[in-house]
Amino acid sequence: MRPVAIFRHFPSEGPGYFATFLDALRIPWTLIAIDRNEPVPLLSARGKPADRDGTFPTPFPYSGLCFMGGPMSVNDPLPWIDDACALIRQAVAAGVPVIGHCLGSQLLAKALGGKVGPNPVKEIGWGDIQAIPGDASSRWLGDIAAAPVFHWHGETFTLPAGAERLAQSAACANQMFALGPHLGMQCHVEMTPEMIAAWCSAWPAEVAGLPALPDSVQTPAQMQADTPRQLPAMRVLADRLYGEWIKGLARD
Repeated sequence: MRPVAIFRHFPSEGPGYFATFLDALRIPWTLIAIDRNEPVPLLSARGKPADRDGTFPTPFPYSGLCFMGGPMSVNDPLPWIDDACALIRQAVAAGVPVIGHCLGSQLLAKALGGKVGPNPVKEIGWGDIQAIPGDASSRWLGDIAAAPVFHWHGETFTLPAGAERLAQSAACANQMFALGPHLGMQCHVEMTPEMIAAWCSAWPAEVAGLPALPDSVQTPAQMQADTPRQLPAMRVLADRLYGEWIKGLARD
């Protein structure tokens, strides 16, 4: 099988449990470290950098694409964002599944015509999401009607044309969407205890300027105290979502 390409945009926001899940099933993957200035592998049929509407060689060089989180916005003038969106569109055109976590979901939404802008409030820490009843959520979530997830975002996306909303939270209407084999998640189901502890060091800067902490924002002490209780249920959710997503991986 061709590898899954995992795009890391910030050193502390790596693949976490997503890589553990792939490793357990012996699904190969490769890391593309955007934070180390590795380029987005946007190729033409001749193997050279392509225009935005260029095409990949056949077959597509990856079985799937995974985009992780990051503290930047998809609306920032960063040189790799347009290339990432172009690559997503190439993958969609080739029938290669894309999965996005937080920033990655916003890249997926933007690439397919959605908009990204401020959420009414920040969400930081543990909080529940609720499934939106329907065929799409039944496919992706099974019988999971609600589950704890980890949040760390101040922006949100609108749904691309044809996408189906899978889940919401009290503070964010669009927590999760699917479009065919592609999955965007505003939340972070990939978290490990080590990642949560590392992210807590960024908490003071993240909440600076807020007049008061909304109910959707936990303190570092609350996040880490909740982790042993909440993580097992989030693992069940992640296994369900990742298990459904890998069904679409391009097979040799």
